[in-house]
Amino acid sequence: MKNNRSNFTSKIGFILAAAGSAVGLGNLWRFPYLAAQYGGGTFLLCYLILAVTFGFALMVAEIALGRKTRLSAIGAFAVLDKKYSFIGVLVALVPILILPYYSVIGGWVIKYFIVFISGQTHAASDDAYFTGFISQTGEPLLWFALFVTFTAIVVILGVEKGIETVSKFMMPVLVVLTIGISLYVLTIDGAWDGVKYYIMPHMSDFSLKTLLAAMGQLFYSMSLAMGIMITYGSYMKKATRLESSVRQIEFFDTAIAFFAGLMIVPAVFAFSGGDATKLNAGPGLVFITLPKVFDSMPLGGLFGTLFFVLVFLAAVTSSISLMETIVSILMDRFHWSRKLTSIIVFVYILLMGIPSSLGFGIWDFIQPLGMSILDAYDFISNSILMPIVALLTCFFVAFIIKPKTIIEEAEAEGAKFTAKTLFTVVIKWVAPVILVAILISSVLNAMGLYVL
Repeated sequence: MKNNRSNFTSKIGFILAAAGSAVGLGNLWRFPYLAAQYGGGTFLLCYLILAVTFGFALMVAEIALGRKTRLSAIGAFAVLDKKYSFIGVLVALVPILILPYYSVIGGWVIKYFIVFISGQTHAASDDAYFTGFISQTGEPLLWFALFVTFTAIVVILGVEKGIETVSKFMMPVLVVLTIGISLYVLTIDGAWDGVKYYIMPHMSDFSLKTLLAAMGQLFYSMSLAMGIMITYGSYMKKATRLESSVRQIEFFDTAIAFFAGLMIVPAVFAFSGGDATKLNAGPGLVFITLPKVFDSMPLGGLFGTLFFVLVFLAAVTSSISLMETIVSILMDRFHWSRKLTSIIVFVYILLMGIPSSLGFGIWDFIQPLGMSILDAYDFISNSILMPIVALLTCFFVAFIIKPKTIIEEAEAEGAKFTAKTLFTVVIKWVAPVILVAILISSVLNAMGLYVL
């Protein structure tokens, strides 16, 4: 199985697929909000510094684990030290929990694309439109099933013909749309005030909250602790330079996040007359606030349509990587064919996604942890499991297999790893402290004791 493992055919194919995974909905509806709330340029500076240190070290570790073992998460940890195979099991739980509810949101994106392309911009701008839609039973499930079907088809086609081919097409389109819409937004009256608010540092606003917000956003937006980078690393050729690949993935992810902010913050700022409080986080920004913005602007229907194409591309590149991670884990464990495994995972996603969708409608009386079903899944996976998984991964790399194991993999076939000292320091001492802080702040925030 290990010897016949699929490979990305080129470095650019790997980078675009990994970057596509990293560029998800969090870049579009969380990054702009946090940047606006926590000092604009100050937040951006914190994020950038963390990306080239904390994010870099974790991504190098995960990709190297996959490439060294040629296995997905469970197998990778088990092969390197059987006593710590439980870390791989915890890693596997993350995409298993995330993908069903993430696909429900993906279905909402398709719905809004249809709404805008059919000229219903004004209807979508109504306060009650979104809540009215998600509280239905049949229609949200239909769009959810369509999103999952598209994801599954790409995964069934495999690494080269499916994931790599689709990523090579989707990622350039996503980049062009992000930059294009951003440039158009800058032509709107009042938008430049929003640009200044977004990119100018406000050092008086710097605080521990700013740093924690940047830490948390970076952690979630780079697809860390989900098993994705381990899986994609297992498809990476030895000849592909690991360090430069990670740098380029980080560049793509950070650039898209920056332009997403440049697209959204000035638009909302202009629409609200300079009221930054109108910029909310999460689905409310994409499905409630922005439709109002598009309805108020020239050519709003056209740019709303293009925006939801962009959101779809961001959502589906991430869902493909999540599904591929689950499929890869099962294929490694049970040696099933890709087609059979993908169909099994497809059925699982459909069944497990139903509660997340109905939790806003006929099952809204079910409130695990005092949240909607979808929000509960999100809290458990993102705020609890992912920081714990990343913390255990750091411990495993730093003290069990030692950093030299990862460094040797990064230097395979004569490659240089210029940041090996930085990597060692961050993975042993810096990243664990950051991850504990993220875990504590996430839990306290969810309990209403600390608000980011």
